[in-house]
Amino acid sequence: MLLQTALAALGAAVVAAVPTLEVRGPYFVNPKTGNRFQVVGVAYQPGGSAGYNKELKKDPLSDPDVCLRDAALMQILGINTIRVYNLNPDLNHDECASIFNAAGMYMIIDVNSPLVGEALTSHNPWESYYAAYLNRTFAVVEAFKNYPNTLAFFSGNEVLNNNKTGATVPPYMRAVTRDIKNYIKNHSSRPIPVGYSAADVREILFDTYNYFQCSIEGEKDDMSRGDIFALNSYSWCGDSSFKEASYDELVSGFTGTAVPVFFSEYGCNVPYPRIFTEVGSIYSPDMWDVFSGGVVYEYTQEDNNYGLVKIDANGNAQLLGDYLALREQYSKLNFDEIQGQSAPKSDAKPPVCSEKLITTEGFNTNFTLPVLPPGAPEIIKDGVKPRPSGKLVEIKDWKVKYTVKNPDGTVITNLAVQPLADDEINRPGLNTEADISSATGTSSADSPKESEDAAPRAAAVLLPAFAMGAFAVMANL
Repeated sequence: MLLQTALAALGAAVVAAVPTLEVRGPYFVNPKTGNRFQVVGVAYQPGGSAGYNKELKKDPLSDPDVCLRDAALMQILGINTIRVYNLNPDLNHDECASIFNAAGMYMIIDVNSPLVGEALTSHNPWESYYAAYLNRTFAVVEAFKNYPNTLAFFSGNEVLNNNKTGATVPPYMRAVTRDIKNYIKNHSSRPIPVGYSAADVREILFDTYNYFQCSIEGEKDDMSRGDIFALNSYSWCGDSSFKEASYDELVSGFTGTAVPVFFSEYGCNVPYPRIFTEVGSIYSPDMWDVFSGGVVYEYTQEDNNYGLVKIDANGNAQLLGDYLALREQYSKLNFDEIQGQSAPKSDAKPPVCSEKLITTEGFNTNFTLPVLPPGAPEIIKDGVKPRPSGKLVEIKDWKVKYTVKNPDGTVITNLAVQPLADDEINRPGLNTEADISSATGTSSADSPKESEDAAPRAAAVLLPAFAMGAFAVMANL
């Protein structure tokens, strides 16, 4: 028994891991190199909101064979980060987390879900802010805090989406961030950033940013401030440009930020098929001094028609034209330059919270946050019970078990995750074994819908998060 324990400990010790990143002012920083890190991400929620099913005990990171299939395809694409929306803290995620870690990818984890009692609601947020809800968010933190490739937690997604929600939600959303950060401080061996994923509704976007990033006067260590700020933006549609897509307004609005800012979703699908020309701007001098990359929406094809890969009922997959189009845009980038920039020292400091920061009439200017609900202080102090835990484990077989096809229907051979060396982060060109087509364009598996092709651009702003089953958004519709 002692020998088995020793061998198990040795095996755990030699599992290669990506370097744990740090937030230093407005940058994600690799402490091993001192270089800035740019998020090259994809939204990962196979099955949409139905991919999270408590009764069937499944979520996007609970099936290692599925994770292996998808990690291999993402690794070839060049992805270094996945964003996962709906997770069950009661399930074991060790193998999936270890697979994405070995493939050189980080995880951004949303702590909420579309189910009642598992998200702060846009409508009457005080009714959803109670101890059982916080306990559930803390359980998600517990389940993922020990993985070195857990990059950050989102305390909310598009809970503010118009003037009406801007009037009531901000203090409660900031309180949830405070509570999660205090829980991490008490129970995690390392700091993990917590922040908010905003809807790109320009009328309230910068007020939302200012409210969540300012420092409350008199607070020595203001735990309610967001460590990061992200936005779901669909303003770049088709063959647009930096100015036409109003990316210049975003850069101007976030210049001087004291926290990392990045796209938590992007990839307008009107017109279709997508060509992803925004990639060239996101990872260019036009934006990289202010933005830290972005997350493409989304990996799997769902009813809303944003997918890179189509999955059938048996788990087999076929690449879509969007996968190849995105891969082509990544191939034009110089990742040595993008990921090789030294992180300069930043003197940027958050502004002091004041009603002067808010410009929209009716947006909340009260920075007195709600107190913890009864029972919550004890959970923050003692921890959730039962307490989930996670650790990296050894993966013995890296070969994909499902059949995966190119857009033209030919089977992709030699498809497997290529485990990277310790402290190595994925980028295009590290996994080149699989026989993936180099052709671009719409595939035979693509199935665009006429109604979506004709949809107005503005509709794309909230559609993806709604399709994910974001309860906070649904409650306000």
